[in-house]
Amino acid sequence: MHMMCTGWRTVSALGIMSIGFVLVACGGEAEGPVVPPPPAPAEYADKHMPAGWWTDAAKMEEGRKIFIGETNPDVNCASCHGKDGKPVKAGARDFRVADRMKLYSDSVWFWRISEGVPNTKMKAWKTKLSEEDRWKLVLFERNFGLAGKGWDGENKSWVDAASVGAAPAAAAAPEATPAAAPAKPAPAGK
Repeated sequence: MHMMCTGWRTVSALGIMSIGFVLVACGGEAEGPVVPPPPAPAEYADKHMPAGWWTDAAKMEEGRKIFIGETNPDVNCASCHGKDGKPVKAGARDFRVADRMKLYSDSVWFWRISEGVPNTKMKAWKTKLSEEDRWKLVLFERNFGLAGKGWDGENKSWVDAASVGAAPAAAAAPEATPAAAPAKPAPAGK
């Protein structure tokens, strides 16, 4: 009986280890606890998505082309992060995890794309991509876990993209127009 129990434990342990290897090989490695990233350094802290871009479909499509390496073959984010935001290489950030990604302001995200992430395989891309192209990447990448959202710098949170930068309703109301001039009477006799 003892040998039979030992045999089952060995088979069970090997089965569990095999599942672990399959998960790691398929990019299923967990990223660890969800914790806020460090704040962006001073040179990036006040940088934000250009006005009107959170809802700009053409800019987002340009970001997609950069992300998959179509625009610049030297830059292919999908080779690590996956075309759908699911990492294909160990250690790459999973952009689909909204609970984690909502902790990244647009300026932190832009900073990480620009300067890379120390002690990881994430390179700095500021020498290969213009500032505008790096913002297009932020715009596209947030779509995996934060679709339809935009960073509200004033409230420091992700909100409906259409409301980012929108003027308050009272301020958006058109000014009163002068009263229309009274209609001229029709000429007599006609």
